[in-house]
Amino acid sequence: MRLERMLRGMAGMFVLISLLLAHFHTARWLFFTTVIGLNLMQSAFSNW
Repeated sequence: MRLERMLRGMAGMFVLISLLLAHFHTARWLFFTTVIGLNLMQSAFSNW
């Protein structure tokens, strides 16, 4: 269970970093945020 918590923490960190990059650099970083969100949704439904 520790690995799962670490992966969720890393995903949250990537979301925050990509949001900062979208705000300060270019809005195209929001695609990266979308991919992370979709992967988190897939993980919630498949438990994998």
